[in-house]
Amino acid sequence: MTTLRIATFNVNGLRARLAILLEWLQRETPDIVCLQELKTADAQFPADTLRDAGYGVIWHGQAAWNGVAILAKGMQPLEVRRGLPGDAQDSHSRYLEAAAHGVIVGCLYLPNGNPQPGPKFDYKLAWFERLIAHAADLHASGHPVVLAGDYNVVPTDLDIYNPRSWHKDALLQPESRACYQRLLAQGWVDALRERHPDEAIYTFWDYFREHWPRNAGLRIDHLLLSAGLKKRLRAAGVDRWVRDLPHASDHAPTWVELAMSARRS
Repeated sequence: MTTLRIATFNVNGLRARLAILLEWLQRETPDIVCLQELKTADAQFPADTLRDAGYGVIWHGQAAWNGVAILAKGMQPLEVRRGLPGDAQDSHSRYLEAAAHGVIVGCLYLPNGNPQPGPKFDYKLAWFERLIAHAADLHASGHPVVLAGDYNVVPTDLDIYNPRSWHKDALLQPESRACYQRLLAQGWVDALRERHPDEAIYTFWDYFREHWPRNAGLRIDHLLLSAGLKKRLRAAGVDRWVRDLPHASDHAPTWVELAMSARRS
C-alpha cells in the first residue's frame, strides 16, 4: 500500500501567488492538487513553470476571475470533463474533471452567491443543482472519486467562528446548506469532518478585521470522497502555515491522505 495525498487550494490569483504555490508544492509534495480562482486566462497560465516543478497540469482559465486547474505529480492528468453538464450557456470556468493516480478528481469552484437574495444567489443554487446531478452519476459509477474545491458553503455552525456575523451571507443560507447535505446523502464522505468530527477547523480567513490573527475562520474548502474511499481515508488537514505567508491567499490548502494500492495509473 502507498499513500496518496490530494489537496485543494483556492489561490485567489495564480500569477500573484505563484511563488507561494511553488513553495507549498516543494514542501508538502501533494500527489494531486485542485486549484481554484486562478484569475488567469488560458494563454497566461504558467504551465511550464508547474511542469518544471514536477507536475503535469490541465487548466480551464478565465481572465480576471474564476478558473480551475488540476495538477498531478509525476504524470499528466487525463482530462475527463471541462465544465458541468446541464447549461450550455454557462461561460464560467468553474469545473474540471480528470483521472490521475488511480482516482477521478472533480475540481470545483462553486459560485459565491452574494448578494442574496438576487440573481447571483439564484445562479449559485442552479449551479449547485447541476453539481448534485453530476455527482450522483459519478457516485453511481463505482469509480473512486474525490470532489475537491471551494464550495462556498459553511455546512454547519461548527464550521464558522461566529455564525451571527454572517447570518445574511450566501455561504450560510439554509438553501446552500441543504444542497450540501443533499450531496452527502448520495453517499459522499466529508473527509475533513470525518477525521475531525468535533473540531472547529477552518480553511478560509478573510482579509478584514484581523480574522487570520484571531483565527476567525470558516470551513468552505471541502474534499468529498465516494463511499468506497471511506475505508482508505487515513488523514485530513489544513496547511495553515501557507495562510501566514506574506501576501497569502485568504484560503489555506486543505488535503486528504488515502491508502492506495502500490501501483497507480
